[in-house]
Amino acid sequence: MANNSLRSIIREITYKPKDRVELFVGLDDEDRLKVLPKLSRYVQGQLVGQLPQSVALPLLEHLDPDDTIDIMQALPKRKQKELLTEMTGNLQNTLSVLLEFDPKTAAGLMSLNYIQVDSEDKFKNFAADIHTHEKRTGKLPVILVLEQGKLIGFLPIKNLIFAKPEDKAKQFIKKIATIKYSASSQSVINKFLDNPHQKISVLSDSGNILGIIYSDDVLRLLQEKEASNLYDFAGVNNEETVFGSVKQKVKFRHRWLILNLGTTFLAAFAVSMFSEVIDKYVLLAIYMPIVAGMGGNSATQTLAVLVRGIALGQAEIKTAWPILRKEMGAAMINGLINGLLVAGIVTFFNRDLKIALILAIAMISNLLIGAIFGTLVPLIIAKLKKDPATSATVFITTATDVLGFIVFLGLATLVLR
Repeated sequence: MANNSLRSIIREITYKPKDRVELFVGLDDEDRLKVLPKLSRYVQGQLVGQLPQSVALPLLEHLDPDDTIDIMQALPKRKQKELLTEMTGNLQNTLSVLLEFDPKTAAGLMSLNYIQVDSEDKFKNFAADIHTHEKRTGKLPVILVLEQGKLIGFLPIKNLIFAKPEDKAKQFIKKIATIKYSASSQSVINKFLDNPHQKISVLSDSGNILGIIYSDDVLRLLQEKEASNLYDFAGVNNEETVFGSVKQKVKFRHRWLILNLGTTFLAAFAVSMFSEVIDKYVLLAIYMPIVAGMGGNSATQTLAVLVRGIALGQAEIKTAWPILRKEMGAAMINGLINGLLVAGIVTFFNRDLKIALILAIAMISNLLIGAIFGTLVPLIIAKLKKDPATSATVFITTATDVLGFIVFLGLATLVLR
């Protein structure tokens, strides 16, 4: 199948849920194996859950075991059991083990693509094990080295190319990072950031080897996390999809919109306190959205940086001051630049130096407000063990709207009397 044709089929299957099964079944076996791994996790689960067992089973048995476990985790427990009972022995055992673990933990991300050797074992003794594993799985295994039953490192395959039959495993050993099976997905990400380009061995509480996590598994996890953060940032539930029903979209979004509606009333109340000066100087009403909009945009930029920093373990409440100081410095400079620009525009078009000055000062002030709240709110929310990407935007935009209007209209009340 040509690349263009492949992309077209993937698009059709993704965006036409009613025709999904018919489109997929209409492909030949080779094309099914190409298409299925490229579909999103959600679509994979929906599709395989509806496929006849006679079609789904051969597919799952021929896919890479890592891809198969990802798809199986997206299926209902009943469907998982139905498929497992019909699978071949080795694959059934492998998948049964992996499906027992929470997919959001290190154990849920691991692969069983490894063999164990003793540090004193000679190459001639475990070369056959490598060949057997590769023949059974189609993959070269990670060779984990144990000493007195405890993991001490791994053997890079490339280092064994020139190994002699009598060479011992300990001659080629390299250190490998480890993590407990119950560690969160975020802990796995942090571990890989500390050990780039490495594999991680997953251990039980007693130190026994349970599996291996590869960098591509973490890359996929990061992509899913970014997508989830993007949904949260917009106030959209991460279970919502582009082809979800109207009912689903309303269900996932209405609470955030109602909460935002409440905050807009708060901003409206702040404006109503200055109705007298607005009535007298109508020009103020024209420039109010600029003050609020620029403050909101500045805060959103700061929030995006902080959420990323929190996710990567680079920012926490203890390090708030140096972060805040730099964000306020950037906000002050950006405020001066934009304040001078908007003051020049007001002076040129409206010939009103007082309003130009008020708008410039309000612009600087609201960008500083955005920097302060954009920095502190996500750090405080993270400290409270909540997701800052989900809830911080409501508090930050409320602050920049309400305080921005109060500063702008309050200055106008003082200066234009």
